[in-house]
Amino acid sequence: MAVPKRRMSRSNTRSRRAQWKATAPVLVRCPQCHDPKLPHTACPTCGTYNRRQVITPS
Repeated sequence: MAVPKRRMSRSNTRSRRAQWKATAPVLVRCPQCHDPKLPHTACPTCGTYNRRQVITPS
């Protein structure tokens, strides 16, 4: 098992961590109301999923 011989400097640690980036969530259009929503979830605007009314919209 590899073990580091020396402690990594703060600037090297921070520059390595700076490469982690959050990705934007993928949005699709709702087939009923055409608002953007997350895939495989009920639409928060109209409350439909798979063209069926599943929740009451808030």
